[in-house]
Amino acid sequence: MSDEQRADSLEELLARIRDTDGDGQRVTVREILDAAGTRSFGPVAVVAGLVVLAPLIGDLPGVPTLMGMLVILTVGQRLFRRDHIWLPGWLSHRQVPRDKLHRGLAWLRKPARFLDRFTGPRLTWLMTGGGNLLLALACLVVALALPLMEFVPLSANGGGLALMAFGLAMIARDGVVAVLALVLSGGTLGFIGWQLASNF
Repeated sequence: MSDEQRADSLEELLARIRDTDGDGQRVTVREILDAAGTRSFGPVAVVAGLVVLAPLIGDLPGVPTLMGMLVILTVGQRLFRRDHIWLPGWLSHRQVPRDKLHRGLAWLRKPARFLDRFTGPRLTWLMTGGGNLLLALACLVVALALPLMEFVPLSANGGGLALMAFGLAMIARDGVVAVLALVLSGGTLGFIGWQLASNF
């Protein structure tokens, strides 16, 4: 997918993913990412966050961990300035039921439209240079914590929201949303730490 074809809003990104049919029954991770656009890390972070948040999909055991691994691999390659995102076959060929994917995307459509109304280029200096590196590292920390979130109720929702906010900030070049993503990340990680400390 060329840069000119890349989605520039959350609703457009959802529409591109929804148009992915796979084999008619299931859609692979690679097909979802190809629809989203793999030249930029933003769409990948949004996809990972959406999958974790989407009803019927994010609740499946192992899905948050899978999305965390996707983000970790992607962030690592972006930090080394790779132009295209490479994924191992065992990850790129993992499948999601098409009907559950479409139902989850339909549920997310109205929130996406609402969010798009309030995003746009703001505090763009946060989206370049050191600011961009900070966001990538924060995404990496959230992704590393996603497997742990499967054992802490409600925390995966916070992690999914944070990843989605990071990705949306990168797509819209919105530094305000980036700050919100950092706050969400800190709050989610703090909640996990508090829950773990309470149980031990």
